[in-house]
Amino acid sequence: MDSRGLDRLNFLTYWAFYPIVPRFPCRWGRSNRHVRRIPVEKIGWIGTGVMGRSMAMHVLKGGYPVSVFNRSRERAEDLCREGAIWCDSPGEVAARSDIVFTMVGEPADVERVILGEDGVLARIRKGSVIVDMTTSEPSLAVRIYNEARARSVSSLDAPVSGGDVGAREGTLAIMAGGDEEAFRRVLPVFERMGGNIVLMGGPGMGQHTKMSNQILVASTMIGVVEALLYARRAGLDLEQTIGVVGKGAAASWAFNQLGPRIVKGDTAPGFAIRHFVKDMGIALAEAKKMRLSLPGLALVNQFYLAAVAEGLENEGTHALFHVLDRMNRP
Repeated sequence: MDSRGLDRLNFLTYWAFYPIVPRFPCRWGRSNRHVRRIPVEKIGWIGTGVMGRSMAMHVLKGGYPVSVFNRSRERAEDLCREGAIWCDSPGEVAARSDIVFTMVGEPADVERVILGEDGVLARIRKGSVIVDMTTSEPSLAVRIYNEARARSVSSLDAPVSGGDVGAREGTLAIMAGGDEEAFRRVLPVFERMGGNIVLMGGPGMGQHTKMSNQILVASTMIGVVEALLYARRAGLDLEQTIGVVGKGAAASWAFNQLGPRIVKGDTAPGFAIRHFVKDMGIALAEAKKMRLSLPGLALVNQFYLAAVAEGLENEGTHALFHVLDRMNRP
């Protein structure tokens, strides 16, 4: 039996033994089953945006019972059609779950859904695990870890890299911070979402690793954009240029994946500029705390702030091309 067949078998087995629940899974829900369930971690998922929805779907199709909350219910309806249970608050998700994942937009959102009134920590059971997969502040990850530990709850910060494509295909890189015991417990669920999964150290270290990743992305994106601008001005065929350069020493995921989108004028977000500006701001703030100068990152940040000023905040990071393109018009 192939992996898809096993996924289907796991999914059907789960529904054959699902416990009595107090509601239908959204309006398309299956009927409750008055039978004993097989032992399996109950998963909570908060945040079903561009990436969170795909990540949660992989977990759900892996046979895990999933309870879900999102600010906009319609963004969770495809998960509910597949069997996820809708909850009306982060606290309700926590009360129903053994492991709660959050994948939201900003550090303020993380703080609200985990530490706020009727948030995760307000109702989570002892012995459970909180996993924040949002790219957020290392200091907030440490704060959540400490407050969770005081309630006999484990916490991991586990941001990801790979964009919308990695989320859809289940090939994300996951960089975690926290205790090894909690990491090992969550690892089988992580494996539904990605293949390069590493515990980087204690609380906050996952976020510090993601900052290193974003610093590299920033410098790479400016290189991708300038290379294509140069090639176009020189009269080269851009698709041919990507095909050649993308197989040499200068090859990168950004050049090979986002370069063709730039050529086609497709700036749809796999990762939106507004989120990237947030990430660069966090990295620059953390660097300042460490008395570390990062002039390259500071420069790229200014270009992306210009993109926001031009109304491109909801476009993909590769829309930076348009900012530099306008700068170079006669």
